[in-house]
Order: sequence, then C-alpha cells, then structure tokens
Amino acid sequence: MNILKLLDKLSDDKFFSTEASRLDTLTGISKFGKKAAIAAIPLGLGALMTTPAKAAPFNGDNTFKNTLTDALQLALVLEYLENEYYAIGLSTAGLIPNADRTVFMQISKHESAHVTFLKNTLTSLGVTPGAKPTFDFTAGGNFMPFVDYNQFLVLAQAFEDTGVRAYKGQAGNVMSNKTVLQAALQIHSVEARHASQVRRMRANKGWIELSDGGNMPSATDSVYAGEGNTNQAGFNTATAFGAAAGSAAYDEILTGSEAQTIASLFIV
Repeated sequence: MNILKLLDKLSDDKFFSTEASRLDTLTGISKFGKKAAIAAIPLGLGALMTTPAKAAPFNGDNTFKNTLTDALQLALVLEYLENEYYAIGLSTAGLIPNADRTVFMQISKHESAHVTFLKNTLTSLGVTPGAKPTFDFTAGGNFMPFVDYNQFLVLAQAFEDTGVRAYKGQAGNVMSNKTVLQAALQIHSVEARHASQVRRMRANKGWIELSDGGNMPSATDSVYAGEGNTNQAGFNTATAFGAAAGSAAYDEILTGSEAQTIASLFIV
C-alpha cells in the first residue's frame, strides 16, 4: 500500500476507534482510539500489512488482534524513522560535535532496541512487521539536518517531542495485552527522556509550555499544536498555576490527521 494512501487512512478517526471501542475497559476514554498518534510522527501505517475488517478474537476476549497490531505497526514506523535519523547523523563526518556524540550514540542504541522489540512482538503475534519506509529527512529540501548541526538538533527535538505524544495516543489500543502495554509504557518514558535531553541541548526547557516548541521553525508547529490546553478533566490548570505552567503539567496527544501532517513531510 502506498505510504501516503496509508497515512490518509490513518487520518480517519474511525480507523482506530472501530475496534478499540469494543473494549468495555475503554469506556470513557475511547478517544484514545481516535487519537492515533504513534503513527504519529512520521508515521503511520496501521497497515503496512493488509488488515481485515475483523480479525479473530485475541486472547479469548473481545479484543480484536488488528487493534493491537496496528498500534504496534505504527510504533514501528516511528522507531524506524528515529533509528535511521540518528544512524545517518552519527555516520556523517563532522556533523555532531564530539561533546554530544555520546548522547546520540546512546539514543541511537535505544531506538535500535525499540525497533527490534516491536518487530519481535509483531512476529510473536503472528503478524509480519512492516517494512521500513523510505525517509526524506530534508522534507523536500526544506531542512538540511546532515549539513547543519543546529538543524539536526531541531529535527531531533521535533521527532522526539512527536514520539512522546504519539505513544500516548495508542495507549488504549494496546491495553488489551498487559505485556505489550507495559513495554510500550517503558518505551514511552525513555522517549520522553530523549525529548527532554535534546530540548536542553538546544537551551530549551525540558518540558513544553503552551504550544511553543522553544525556538523552533514554523514548519514544526504541527508538532506542538494543542499543547496549550489547560482544561484537564474539567479543571482549568491555568487558574491555579498560570497558563504556561498549567499547560506544561499535562502533555497532549496527537490525532490521526495531525500525525499525518507531520508524517507526510518525511516519508517518500
């Protein structure tokens, strides 16, 4: 399936909510299914494989396998993107200063481990892992991350910040399998640490305030759209803490259409 057609499918809220809504445990939070993010960033592909309308019940309950595996496929594309980005950056002579190489070497190892985990997990569930897409990290010539280190850091921040929001967006779709959910949460927290580290390397705060990525180009605005939300479960955090601090206290997820906007920039 053409990657852009797949992204179009991902932007359709129904794609993720159809099966997730069948879970009684998702009552009240079924919006997680709509906010498919992991696809996120650059990503998407609930269907690098062909997904049947209804798969056989998974683990003997009412959860359908494609709900879980679609989320994992999306996560895999995200990890593919980050893994390749850091691998190219580290192999580009003279790009990353020696003082920062240790950081990106470690992050690169993490992303590689995440790719391996997701591929193995999909295989164990009887699904063929999606193939790695072809990425264009220049976004059609708009960025030069492997020539300009400052731009390398900008995209690293954008990818990490998107990934954090993306993983949360798939929480509802993997909760049917406690082992996978636990692993996804473990990966999510590591991605958050990556994001905080890269943000600080750019002299930004480790967290996001309002919808301001922190000295980021306008081309990355979609990464931070919605982060200014201060209404949480009916409580206006801005009233108690101020708008900036109130918004920073809660990280938002990305919807499928928002993920598509970001993804389409970097997938050929």
